[in-house]
Amino acid sequence: MKNLLFAAAAVLMFVACDKVKMDVKTGSDKTDSVVTEEWKPVDSATANKAWMDYATPGDMQKMLAKSDGTWIGETTMWMENGGQPMTSKSEATNKMMYDGRYQISNHKGNFMGMPFEGMSITAYDNAKKKFVSTWIDNMGTGIMQTEGVWNPSKKAIEFKGKMTDPTRPGKDCDVREVYTFTDETHQTMEMYGPDSKTGKEFKTMEIKFTKK
Repeated sequence: MKNLLFAAAAVLMFVACDKVKMDVKTGSDKTDSVVTEEWKPVDSATANKAWMDYATPGDMQKMLAKSDGTWIGETTMWMENGGQPMTSKSEATNKMMYDGRYQISNHKGNFMGMPFEGMSITAYDNAKKKFVSTWIDNMGTGIMQTEGVWNPSKKAIEFKGKMTDPTRPGKDCDVREVYTFTDETHQTMEMYGPDSKTGKEFKTMEIKFTKK
């Protein structure tokens, strides 16, 4: 395993070095060239340890694994700030994968009378010291990406990121999600986004989960 990780690290360092050379070589000829930081050499022992630390699941992954199982969700949605709430029920199934490194979640429910399905992949990135997440569903064609930090006093992860804003072609909008781990059988997800009229943030969705 150590040899494999070291080999992967060596390949990535070679590619990165080559990329730096390419950017420096072509930077003056291209107006859209990528600006990269000066490469800092890392000895093999340090690189190998860094990859081992990055690849090894720890306490944050174990905490995430506690959410494995099937959850029933009571969903409340608002289409605009101060608007009439819409309620529905959903079901989410969580399962850790790749030896406890990632959690894949499949969601099923309904949205305005139409079948709804979505999937997320959530992980704790040991190098970034952050949770990272992606989301896709059958109500769109884009991918929402967010990053979040764990707040132990609130027992919550606050994710922040971007998603496609179909009302403004080619533009993204800011999104924020707060996952609160109330106890081992209850969780709450609150989602915030911009009001279509004012652009100001408001709560667009709340899902109260109870473990089945």
